[in-house]
Amino acid sequence: MEEHNCKIKHRDDEEKKLLINRINRIEGQIKGIKQMIENDVYCDDILIQISAVTNSTKSLGRLILNNHMKTCVKRELLLGNDEIIDEVIGSFSKLY
Repeated sequence: MEEHNCKIKHRDDEEKKLLINRINRIEGQIKGIKQMIENDVYCDDILIQISAVTNSTKSLGRLILNNHMKTCVKRELLLGNDEIIDEVIGSFSKLY
């Protein structure tokens, strides 16, 4: 099993609220897809909703990555930790 770094990121209440709202919206979209399948909705209509979920999760990922670059990565670079660049490259690979 791969070891994961146990770093934490403290987020203010406003950022948490924004992220949780987006996650709740994605969760609602997923539940909607489940209901569509249960109700035998036409395949293409389901695929459109799956595309919407994909776009929503990518948008959430971009938002988190943007914040990561402006806070965590910036801080690490200012501290002289150039290894953070490899982490960022990995993050881009996971997201895109």
